[in-house]
This record gives sequence, C-alpha cells and structure tokens, in this order.
Amino acid sequence: MSDELRRIVAIDDPYLLLREVTTRLADAQQEVTELARLRRRVVQDLHAQGLSYAQIAAKAGLSRGRIHQIRHTGPAPEGAFLGRGSVTVATPLRRDDERGRTVVAVDDVSSGKRLEELARSYGLDVTSEHVPVTGAIDLDRDGLVVVCGPRMSQEMWDTYAQDPVLAWERAEDGPWTVVDRKTGLVHRSGQDSAPARSYDVGYLGRLPRPDGQGTLLAIAGIHTQGSLGVVHLLTNDLNTLWGQVGDQRFSTLVGVEYDPDTSEPLSAELLCPLYRHDEETSV
Repeated sequence: MSDELRRIVAIDDPYLLLREVTTRLADAQQEVTELARLRRRVVQDLHAQGLSYAQIAAKAGLSRGRIHQIRHTGPAPEGAFLGRGSVTVATPLRRDDERGRTVVAVDDVSSGKRLEELARSYGLDVTSEHVPVTGAIDLDRDGLVVVCGPRMSQEMWDTYAQDPVLAWERAEDGPWTVVDRKTGLVHRSGQDSAPARSYDVGYLGRLPRPDGQGTLLAIAGIHTQGSLGVVHLLTNDLNTLWGQVGDQRFSTLVGVEYDPDTSEPLSAELLCPLYRHDEETSV
C-alpha cells in the first residue's frame, strides 16, 4: 500500500474521504491512460526501428502476443501532441461594439468543439474556457490549447513573439499577414487580396509558456477560417504531425480553401515546413 493510499484510508470524515477518493481515482485513471500511451509508443518506435514483435517481447520479458496487443490497443501515442492526461481548450470572446455585448464567433465555437472531440478521441480529459475580451489569460498551465490570434490578447501577442521563424505583421495597406523570416515570403489571406477569394492562412505552433516551465499549443488564423483549417488538418493528419515534431517546440502555416457560404474547410495543406525551434534558434 502506497503512502498516499494509507493517508486516504486513514481519513475519518466520510465526506472528505469521498472527495479524496474521487479525486485520486480521476488522477489515477489519467496516469494509467498516459502510461498505456507511453507503452504503446515504445513498442511502435522499436518496431519502426526494425525489431520484430518477437524480438521486442524477448528483450522486454513479455509474450509476443502481449507485445502485439499493446501495439494495436490502448490510446494512440499521437494524442500526446495535444497534451497529456488532460487538456484545456480556450477560444476567444469578442466585443460587439454595435450591440454593446460580448459574443462568440461561430467559427471559433466550431474550432473549439472539434478540438475537444479530437482530444477525447485520444483518451484525454477535456475542459473548455474562453479568452475574455480583455485578452487576459493565464498561460502558465499544463495542457493548454489556445485558439486565439495575437490581436486579441497581449499575452498571446507576447507568446507568438517567441517564434524564431514566423512573425505576425501588418501589411502597409492594413491587413494582418504572417511573414516567414526564413524564406522572406509574406502570407496573406484571400479575403484581404485583390481579387478576393475564399482562402485563409492559419498558424499552428507549440510555444513556450511565459514562466518557461512548459509549452502551449497555439492556433490562429488571419481570419477565423484559418483556425478552422488548422483544426481540420489536426483532425485528419495528427499522426503525421506527431511523427515529425513529437512534443517539441515548432511552428508552421496552413493554407485553407473554404466554402464561402459555410466557412467549412475544403482543403488544408502546409505552406511551409514544420519548423522545429530547437533547430531555428537564429533565422
């Protein structure tokens, strides 16, 4: 019996005991899920290196059938791209100056809900919250996925500024763009081009938290359709993204063609490499 279990068993107050047991069970379940994810990842990595299941089993002291079962069951390793154990999906609130009230954009709602569904499909616990219209948000937390551009939050502006390759900048004629410092390319939304077209640019990156004690996943579009396109890419190609950058810091841009009537993505593709920030310390 662990010290923590002994502590809980010794609690006399039945209500406190009930609360402590419930909390501990939730924590233990998250731990079991992440251990199962890690175990499956190790087997997949070893198999990808050329080892047979029989060889892995022999070296690990397990049966071949057990190794094969681990490889094909349990939470998929790529779920760790979003977070470990639990994630919080934050989407922005907006100010409707004409009506004098706070609103949410439909595309932001869709992005948030789809991210929540994606995270749950990988066995992650999910909570949601809003970035208030002031833009103030505590970024020094584990498991944050923030759908919010730099214009709407000073905290997120400061976070995006840590990207060594991709920079948010205003064009001389006013619209926001994203500049690839490595290539010199300026990426602009189709809404802000002439002639206008149903095309937007989305940003995806894992960036450092202000406290330097971890990272957060940041998603933003020049317009809301760009964020939806990033979520579309994550939903359809998370395994590939995980295989390229794992849980390391990175950033990339996504080009999104969308239905002008519904804003739904028709296609989403990378506009640049997945820039790993440990390899891009100076650009």
